[in-house]
Amino acid sequence: MRDFTQTRTHATPDEFWLVEHDPVYTLGQVAKPEHLLAPGDIPVVRTDRGGQVTYHGPGQVVGYALFDLCRMQVKVHEFVRRIEECMILVLADHGVIGERWDGRPGVYVRTAKIGALGIRIRRGCTYHGLAFNVSMDPTPFHSINPCGMANLAVTQLSELAEVESLHTVGRALAHHVRDLFGFSSVRYTPDRWVAGTA
Repeated sequence: MRDFTQTRTHATPDEFWLVEHDPVYTLGQVAKPEHLLAPGDIPVVRTDRGGQVTYHGPGQVVGYALFDLCRMQVKVHEFVRRIEECMILVLADHGVIGERWDGRPGVYVRTAKIGALGIRIRRGCTYHGLAFNVSMDPTPFHSINPCGMANLAVTQLSELAEVESLHTVGRALAHHVRDLFGFSSVRYTPDRWVAGTA
């Protein structure tokens, strides 16, 4: 992501990468170590995104948004709202109501968090992105204060609705990204899913 962002030009098409990580805790730039309670054998990686500590692992869709906000003429606040809205729409596709909490980026279902957001902007271009819990082992979340919030409950789509597969959820997320950001197409490659230029 950093290499892509550092070397891109104003003509570089935007991309949206969908990945599924091996178990890992990541710490944002301002993350406080005390929110990492008992990581055990799971690796801990400090990153250059915003936000506090979170967990990535199998059964979670992670989407990296590599977008030129200047070319889109989209401000950061609007970018965040659209990314959140993509996750809310995926929930709606499954008959689940997702919400925003004022001052707490991400998406929530009732009192539990289901989608996290952490971004970085360099030269008007975004990287990092979102993590959407689909069908995963939630145990590692018990060893952190997710997003720096003590006692925050975490949920996942499979606990709330029937889920066909992680791939299906990722594809639905990519199509909502396409529509909300005005891309003309989405094409899929073996190692990443690429949003076509508007």
